[in-house]
Amino acid sequence: MDSTESQHPQQSQTRAALTLAALGIVYGDIGTSVLYAATEVFNPAHGIPLDTGPIIGRLSAIFWSLMVLVSLQSVTLVIPAASTGGG
Repeated sequence: MDSTESQHPQQSQTRAALTLAALGIVYGDIGTSVLYAATEVFNPAHGIPLDTGPIIGRLSAIFWSLMVLVSLQSVTLVIPAASTGGG
């Protein structure tokens, strides 16, 4: 068994651990950002009434902001790394 074969399982475990950590950071950050945004947009100090229209508008803005954020991250970071073999 040469040295490249003996390092392969360890490299695979390291890559899996780093992937899991990256996913936790990305989705953890996205999850807390939504909580902070929801807290602020529904804050009565802003003077926006809690009617159906403003609530749907706020939730829609949060949803589409997250969709654009995740899409841009995928296009700018994940796809180029996958196509060049980096990662």
